[in-house]
Amino acid sequence: MDDVTFRPATASDVPLIQPLVHHAYRGDRARVGWTHEADLLDAARIDEQALSESIGDPGQVIVLAERDGLLIGCVHVTDKGEGLAYLGMLTVDATFQGGGLGRRLIEQAEAIARSRLAADRMEMTVIVQRTELIDWYERRGYALTGETRPFPTTDPRFGVPLRSDLAFVVLERALT
Repeated sequence: MDDVTFRPATASDVPLIQPLVHHAYRGDRARVGWTHEADLLDAARIDEQALSESIGDPGQVIVLAERDGLLIGCVHVTDKGEGLAYLGMLTVDATFQGGGLGRRLIEQAEAIARSRLAADRMEMTVIVQRTELIDWYERRGYALTGETRPFPTTDPRFGVPLRSDLAFVVLERALT
């Protein structure tokens, strides 16, 4: 995957990002990859309005991964203040999973968090039932903090839960 390029998303990228993220996380097409939420949540993973708002916010960056002009991955970095950045929406097209692109997107996100957001640590939340994904992040240097957060079950922007016991665990890593 040496021929992958990375760049910040712009407003014109929104119509490409939304289906990439949706198909990686939700619905039958997502089941091709190992990182999907299709058994836990239904409905869209993110909408174009939320993507546009994120891209327009100077405290947020969506990094795109492209190969031969085709969007194959992305990651979202948000400044939480006081040296903390949030890593979210890590997405790799299912046909490219297992080739190291997820690791490279995390590296890009961490570099932006350090240089652009002056962060010294990065946090993320993962649905507690996604143990394989939590294990993967732990192998990347993220540690469970012991904190859990409720899943926003009444906010359709996060999806429609297919089970009632969803919650997030919090993972964090120092960026030094």
